[in-house]
Amino acid sequence: MRRVFNFVPMNISALYNHFLQSRKVGTDTRADLKDALFFCLKGPNFNANDFAEAALEMGALHVVADEARLEGASGITVVPDVLSALQELANHHRRQLKCPVIGLTGSNGKTTNKELIASVLGTKYSTYFTRGNLNNHIGVPLTLLDIPKDAEMAVIEMGANHQGEIKMLTEIVEPDFGMITNIGKAHLEGFGGIEGVRKGKGELFDFLRSKPDHLVFLNADDPVLTEMSEGMNTVTYGASDGAYVIGKPIESETAALRYEQGGFRSEAIVTDLVGSYNFSNIMAAICIGRYFDVAHADIKSALESYTPGLNRSQLVKTDKNTVVLDAYNANPSSMELAVENFAKRADGPKLAILGQMNELGDTSETEHQTLVDRLRALELNAYLVGPLFKDVDLKGFQRFEDTTDVMNFLEENPVEGTVVLLKGSRSVALEKVVEKL
Repeated sequence: MRRVFNFVPMNISALYNHFLQSRKVGTDTRADLKDALFFCLKGPNFNANDFAEAALEMGALHVVADEARLEGASGITVVPDVLSALQELANHHRRQLKCPVIGLTGSNGKTTNKELIASVLGTKYSTYFTRGNLNNHIGVPLTLLDIPKDAEMAVIEMGANHQGEIKMLTEIVEPDFGMITNIGKAHLEGFGGIEGVRKGKGELFDFLRSKPDHLVFLNADDPVLTEMSEGMNTVTYGASDGAYVIGKPIESETAALRYEQGGFRSEAIVTDLVGSYNFSNIMAAICIGRYFDVAHADIKSALESYTPGLNRSQLVKTDKNTVVLDAYNANPSSMELAVENFAKRADGPKLAILGQMNELGDTSETEHQTLVDRLRALELNAYLVGPLFKDVDLKGFQRFEDTTDVMNFLEENPVEGTVVLLKGSRSVALEKVVEKL
């Protein structure tokens, strides 16, 4: 049967035997390839088929290529398409796994959710999960192939910027459980608007709905996700009465809450995550932990010891200021949550340094104008960074062309005794500004 991830006929059993001998996959000749199974992937600016022999010389156990000129070469298997071979091999390996596999997607918070869930499950089970941001058509197969057969839990993050991509990834992952963090205004250009986002992310639910014994971990406070999951097996979490796990935020400098489940009432759980919008992320990890019988004490310990990284939801204290560092990426939905939460802080003068939001297509100018208008309504002082703010009515806000410009300005006009929010799209790299704060 032809799969949506472009499966092409090949001897997958023979390829899997090479994988089992190696148990290490390589795609880059700049990495250590000793005893690796090397895949000659192609991209816009590279063709790893050109390095097939070099990979063997570097110690690769076997090479997978897809150009006829390499047919018959010792140590090289030529397939119709290397990427398809990688994906099919990952799917074949996934089918050998006996552990529960949780598939995770959404517009915002995927990585934070994945790490919190893995931290909680890891207190009881041998848990494997997506490393870094390897959540695309290459990263997901590499993640799956990194999971040993004796794993007890797997958490796989799946990202997408257009419809059909989550469908493709779920066909590779074949998750037993699923969760969508939220439906927001991310990658609007590729998805074709918010309804396209809903349809694209909903492809995870479409897959799980076709499997009667599979279920969804669901934010009961989210009406969109509740509607999307109608008729499915769900385990719910949130502040809503009747949820499997019910939580209540508590006042704290960082995200904190108490929860109830099955007659148990927790002590306060105070995390290092900045932003009350992390409430649902924390609750998801608690819900999944309790569903898989992780002890309450272990859940609390895992959540409180989790340290956010990669410029996500971090609270950084410098010698002069307090920095809310959430600069990994941004879209209209996550930006709105960030500035709304930031405006509520009561710990001193505030300054928002915000980078432009990419991949918004025809809605870009409107969404940037909406952000500026909201900043004014919230009476926030803000510096706006990037050319996409150029055609917006800034109404008194300062605009900078790029991160270097704003850093130079801060060098001449230092900020002290201030709480500073840094948030913008990845290309803006606002985390660099921390050194000037």
